Amino acid sequence: MTGSESHGTIDARRAADAVRDRLGVTAPVTGIILGSGLGTLADRVEGARRVPYGEIPGFHAPKVEGHRGEMIGGRLGGREVILLAGRFHMYEGYTARVAAFPVRVLHALGVPRLFVSNAAGGVRRSFAAGELMLIVDHLNLTGQNPLTGPVESGETRFPDMSAAYHPRLRELLVASAQALGIPLARGVYAGLLGPNFETPSEVRMLERMGADAVGMSTVAEVIVAAACGMEVAGISLITNPGAGISATPLNHVEVMEEGARAADAFGRLVERYVSQL
Repeated sequence: MTGSESHGTIDARRAADAVRDRLGVTAPVTGIILGSGLGTLADRVEGARRVPYGEIPGFHAPKVEGHRGEMIGGRLGGREVILLAGRFHMYEGYTARVAAFPVRVLHALGVPRLFVSNAAGGVRRSFAAGELMLIVDHLNLTGQNPLTGPVESGETRFPDMSAAYHPRLRELLVASAQALGIPLARGVYAGLLGPNFETPSEVRMLERMGADAVGMSTVAEVIVAAACGMEVAGISLITNPGAGISATPLNHVEVMEEGARAADAFGRLVERYVSQL
């Protein structure tokens, strides 16, 4: 599925050249990756210009419900942004390098910052479905790393991950949430390979390891962003309590429904945050 493409810096520049004029964005303040069920933020973008993933070299059309599969340029909160409405995931058979390739393309487009979002299961027992969690750190438990292989031009071989989620951007999100009266928890996101949901024993393990939420994306993107020198901020939408915390069976429909319910608060928060960059 991944083919023979390197999905490195040269391919990223080729993809950026293919979409730059079509997006109509010259000075983006951030790139934004939208997780499952959170794609309605794209509807807030003014003057949106869209490029389907199938028309971008090295990109793949998402096959998961809730991922539109478009790169979008426009203005959000009065600032220029580039959105990625959808991911291609490692559990679909892609390597971490391929899954994180869109971040390299954003960097090639001159994007200095990255905002990541995802739908996640709650590991912290006090979490309820629909809560928003500021990601303060992550655990890469996928067994893969997008930097494996030759170091890419312009990237750091051994990027520092001690503050992968930039403290200044985290506080800006907190201040934005407070100004809007939107509750925002803080926590650690654990990224697993998937595609199955976790077992109750796995959730207990994650809890003991210090995770507050768990999902199947994000970590590879943040690692590449760190290697590229991009500042990162992120939010998880808690869609459900983890297995064993709730007796209710887990399913992707629930993820989509919680995304729809949280869409307004999430959209207002991100728009306010972007306006302050």
